[in-house]
Amino acid sequence: MNCSASDLLLYAVTDRAWLRGQTLHQQVEQALLGGATFIQLREKQLDDESFLREAVDIQALCRQYHVPFVINDNVDIALRMNADGVHVGQSDMEAGDVRALLGPDKILGVSAKTVEQALLAQQRGADYLGVGAMFPTDSKSDASVIPMEVLRDICQAVTIPVVAIGGINARNIGQLAGSGIAGVAVISAIFAADDIQAATRDLKARIAHITGT
Repeated sequence: MNCSASDLLLYAVTDRAWLRGQTLHQQVEQALLGGATFIQLREKQLDDESFLREAVDIQALCRQYHVPFVINDNVDIALRMNADGVHVGQSDMEAGDVRALLGPDKILGVSAKTVEQALLAQQRGADYLGVGAMFPTDSKSDASVIPMEVLRDICQAVTIPVVAIGGINARNIGQLAGSGIAGVAVISAIFAADDIQAATRDLKARIAHITGT
């Protein structure tokens, strides 16, 4: 499955910390109804069999809405359930090794904090980059904030789409204007909202304005 820049406009990353009595399926569907263009399933606590069941369910939902679906970090799960792709960080499996396992037709996203990391990821087969954290974030306590100039430099250095991530919300998203990004990836700005569908719709309008799409 190929991944276009338009698919990456509003990239929603799941987090079960915000379920508040709902199921992840219900929350993801609200995000999809609000216009999320890409879904990443991020699970740090589930055992593999529970993760696999959840991944199969969420992928089926994403296919109903014709939205790409990738797994965070867990290449084995992605291969077992035939996910659309995988997103890996710098401390996870090396991008070239992941591409070799996935084959040429799956989506590979790679996190990058420097131009060097970005160029290497592109060279090793990444389809897009996740760059950040752009702002302080509670979702990843060890995430260091990178300067806006680095985001711009990465966007200029690579030919694949770049997604900004980390602490992005409706209040600060405007600061990303002019950076060259294809879209933003958000967690709590969507899934911690009281009205997920409305929050998603609002963020999508804001990022569409920024990117001119």
